[in-house]
Amino acid sequence: MELEVRHLRALCAIADAGSVRKAALQLGMTQPSLTTQLRRIEGAVGGLLFTRGQTGSRPTPLGHSVLSRARPIIAEMSALMAAARDAAAGAGGARLRVGSIGGRVVAGWLRRLHARLPDTDITIHIEVSAGTLLQLLATNQLDVAFVHEAEGFPLHIPAGVEQRVLMAREPRFVALSATHPAAGRPLVGLAELADDAWIVDPAADHEWSALQRAFTEAGTDPRLVHVRDAATAADLVASGEAVRACQPTAEATPGTVLRPLYGDPLTAELSLATRPGALSLPELDAVFGDLEDAYRALAYAHPSYRSWLHRNGGMLPAA
Repeated sequence: MELEVRHLRALCAIADAGSVRKAALQLGMTQPSLTTQLRRIEGAVGGLLFTRGQTGSRPTPLGHSVLSRARPIIAEMSALMAAARDAAAGAGGARLRVGSIGGRVVAGWLRRLHARLPDTDITIHIEVSAGTLLQLLATNQLDVAFVHEAEGFPLHIPAGVEQRVLMAREPRFVALSATHPAAGRPLVGLAELADDAWIVDPAADHEWSALQRAFTEAGTDPRLVHVRDAATAADLVASGEAVRACQPTAEATPGTVLRPLYGDPLTAELSLATRPGALSLPELDAVFGDLEDAYRALAYAHPSYRSWLHRNGGMLPAA
């Protein structure tokens, strides 16, 4: 068996994700398929590349050696493919390759970017995983990326990638059925939701880990429902089958309400990531300003989040 670039990508994905399961989700593969591929790669290399344990998969010394050679190859191949695509398309004008975690801020951000840069070819790449966006950024496939980092669970920041913080501590609210007993309260405690099933997206970085820590601290152990489809998740919440953590700028879907969680047990840092040379400092300032304006507009439009920002001294839009 000869190692190919796809094999090297798989190894890097496992190392960055910290487990075969998470890497398989990011790569769009099943866990058994990736496990089989890893065994074949280890057979070709002649030794174990990862140790497997309860805490995930960690590179062995041989794994570190292989990864140190694999990453430059992947970066060069990604840069080569990007250059080839530009050449094939006759790309010669200005362009801006934007990546983002999903959320309502994306549309407002893009609208401001297009209005300010009407002659620039702007593309958008949406991912559930912030780690995947950072890897795309590091390999010259994106110019900027808007990412979330769950408090207490730092992202792996590739070498050379820089971050500019938009919100140091954004709270997570909870989405409930409008008929839920806690729906009429201005604040909801985790203990009040101990009997509810919680929806978790298995592809989201550390979402389950952050929830588990909050549940443990609250002395609860609720059931989990793994759902990746947003429409299905919304239907489950509206029907009262489950609840879910959500961004405070989210819009309540029919039959649901959004409520802040007492004590803010779930928070995330929001930042704009880039790498040196992708944009000039004035360009980066302007792109960040567009994102900031879009985010502030959303916060201003949500009375409960605006109130939270007032109480906590957070970022508020100009009057």
